[in-house]
Amino acid sequence: MRAPTDTADPRPLILIVGTGQRHYREYLLSSISTEYRVHLFLGAEPTWEREYATGWTVLPSTLEVDVLVSAARELAAREAIDGVLCWDEARILQTAEVASVLGLPGGDPAAVRRCRDKHLTREALASAAVPQPASVLVGSEDDALAAAAWLGYPVVLKPRALAASLGVVKACDADELAERFAFASETTVPEAPSFEQEVLVEEFAEGNEISIDCAVHHGQVTPLFVARKETGFPPYFEEIGHYVDGDDRWLTDPQIRQLLVRTHAALGFTDGMTHCEVMLTATGPKVIEVNARLGGDLIPYIGLRATGIDPGLIAAAVACGRAPRVRRQRRLVGAVRFCYGDGISADFDSGDVAFPPEVDRFEPLVGSHHLSLFPEGTVPGRIAYITALAASTDDCRHALDRATEALDVLPHEPVQAHLTTARG
Repeated sequence: MRAPTDTADPRPLILIVGTGQRHYREYLLSSISTEYRVHLFLGAEPTWEREYATGWTVLPSTLEVDVLVSAARELAAREAIDGVLCWDEARILQTAEVASVLGLPGGDPAAVRRCRDKHLTREALASAAVPQPASVLVGSEDDALAAAAWLGYPVVLKPRALAASLGVVKACDADELAERFAFASETTVPEAPSFEQEVLVEEFAEGNEISIDCAVHHGQVTPLFVARKETGFPPYFEEIGHYVDGDDRWLTDPQIRQLLVRTHAALGFTDGMTHCEVMLTATGPKVIEVNARLGGDLIPYIGLRATGIDPGLIAAAVACGRAPRVRRQRRLVGAVRFCYGDGISADFDSGDVAFPPEVDRFEPLVGSHHLSLFPEGTVPGRIAYITALAASTDDCRHALDRATEALDVLPHEPVQAHLTTARG
């Protein structure tokens, strides 16, 4: 089924593959639609997206390259497409194939694959001597034990093809590795690719982790936001919150800047958006991973709120082959904190909650049922998020503490946990 695009509208036409969850991604569509006509490729009829789209095509699958390419060619035969964009990890490689067929920026599937496949990332960075944790690809528990013995404990077990820290776990000795290997090797999501060898055993890089969202245009890397990550639920690496300081010193740090340039060059990534995760270790920064898309977890949103830099418009511009317009309007601190359940269903009673004035948004992510992000007995899932905006990190943290304490979570009967891809 197809809804027509308004061809009388003179604005550039951008094709967006998938939209993600409204709670996490609506702000991007809202921004992009102010300067671009938006045509969506979706797997179901749009609902909330209609407000921002000038047209859409409902496809039997948004994961099949042939289906996407055929629909894109049909759309391009009716009107010129200026750019193709995707921020969904499961669809970024297919979107690059579409851009390649249409001859548009971001049409380098090989470069996107080097980001999508964490083993290929490690190989590309190693060939260019980019600092990163040592890594060994394995296909069995015995191979993992041998790799860990060679690397030295502790190690991190990481699925090759997942994102959002799914399946990532720390092991401090051989017993823990044997106990936790199945978690890394068997955790999956329906849309993830599969490989004969699924797990990376990696050196544990100790330090503080940051992420940098970048716009890349004709090979020039422009950092937009630095987020300081908070993790929880050890031995897992669940991302429980992020802080974006509009005046973060790492944004202009020469060593970080050079690391980003070298990283993108090693991956051959010349056009598009990236989300780079870097560990600040005692021996210097090391690249943890690179995603060929805007960051999730509302990091670009709190970056927008903290700085005024609009990640949606920048992503659309780069997708259309235009130099990004990075307009920093303010230097505040934005933060997001995720609230978690304990393996139970939950309702929120927030009608009478007086949130601190720094609180920007409160969004429940569940109704009367709670689906855990991880298998039952491991890490519980997100049930809400809170964002805040203030003059300092401490002010944000204090506001989020007060807001979290003010929420009333009403527990119900336990429910079986399931694995879900409900992430930004």
